[in-house]
Amino acid sequence: MESLITAAARALQAGDPLGALNRVALRNDAPSLALRGIAMAQLGDLAKAKTLLRSAARAFGPREAVARARCVVAEAEIALVSRDLNWPANTLVAARATLASHGDLANAAHAGHIEARRLLLLGRLDEAERTLADIKSTPLPPAAQVGRELVIAGIAIRRLRTKDARAALGRAASAARQAGIPALAAEVEGTSRVLDTPAARLITRGHERPLLLEEVEDLVTSEALVVDTFHHAVRRRGILVPLGTRPVLFALARILAQAWPADVSREGLITGAFQARHVDESHRARLRVEIGRLRTKLKPLADVSATRQGFALTPRNTRQVLVLARPVEEKHANVLAFLSDGEPWSSSALALALGTSARTVQRALEELARSNKVQSFGHGRARRWMTPPVPGFPTGLLLPGPLMKT
Repeated sequence: MESLITAAARALQAGDPLGALNRVALRNDAPSLALRGIAMAQLGDLAKAKTLLRSAARAFGPREAVARARCVVAEAEIALVSRDLNWPANTLVAARATLASHGDLANAAHAGHIEARRLLLLGRLDEAERTLADIKSTPLPPAAQVGRELVIAGIAIRRLRTKDARAALGRAASAARQAGIPALAAEVEGTSRVLDTPAARLITRGHERPLLLEEVEDLVTSEALVVDTFHHAVRRRGILVPLGTRPVLFALARILAQAWPADVSREGLITGAFQARHVDESHRARLRVEIGRLRTKLKPLADVSATRQGFALTPRNTRQVLVLARPVEEKHANVLAFLSDGEPWSSSALALALGTSARTVQRALEELARSNKVQSFGHGRARRWMTPPVPGFPTGLLLPGPLMKT
């Protein structure tokens, strides 16, 4: 029996789930159940894999703590792939500690990488970095090294550090070749491609063009005045004016920036910022008030000057005004960005990742479904949402984290 178990385990390590099943498919002992669960996960039957792994964990005896911990790690990886972000993270932390205390450093590291990838999906970048730092620096198997470098690359992308991201992806590609597992190589290649996919649009002087992530990174340190639609802020180098809680002020700033150096008529500002169909004197009065508020907010960066027709943006200490816009203007762009990774998401997982309520996400999904932009399968708590990748649209991995002041 041991030779069959060993052979099946080696087949799984080589990315050959069918070879593993050929050896243990008819066995119901604890090791065989665990290997069958991992094989089914590799084949994509995640529900069956989860059932087999839980059965294996129950079948292992009290002295087989390491084996049970490995089952927990495998189930956590399935939860990650299924975007079940509510899966109890403390269970994974305990399993990781058990593996490390028993000297199974490779699987302990794998558990840490799963934990870090979950934190990355949730946008908790500092915690993901600390989790990676806690992983033992012992030499890792090539497959585990791929997982580590993908997390490093993901954090670098979210922090707009493209050189670091490319370096990590280069190391991941090398490790994937050593591992000889096609699925790992494909994952690295897919992640690398997003760096060469337009991540934003640059709008200036009435013209626009797509931007790669490296070009977005350059804007952070440029002298230009940037109206950032990703973070609803106006910035120039180390000065940041957040307007996320003032949507009308941000709308006015964007309209003025897109027209710069020309002015914008009062009617154009009212129609664009207030969504008014018919302009009357009350709208004009409100515009005067909001322009005054915008002047106060933008005082460190620019002035808003009155003209004969309306108003114009006058930047300070720079001759460039740019608008950094999303690659696709969509009301629910954040939801689509996460779904565009091609994985099935639950509404609760999306709510966790977006930091909003499940009901808000559910309304967004229903609206997207009515316009055939997303589709769902399953029912109740098992319901999942997904969409094919949108050409020219970044994946959830490319959603930038908070831009740091420089």
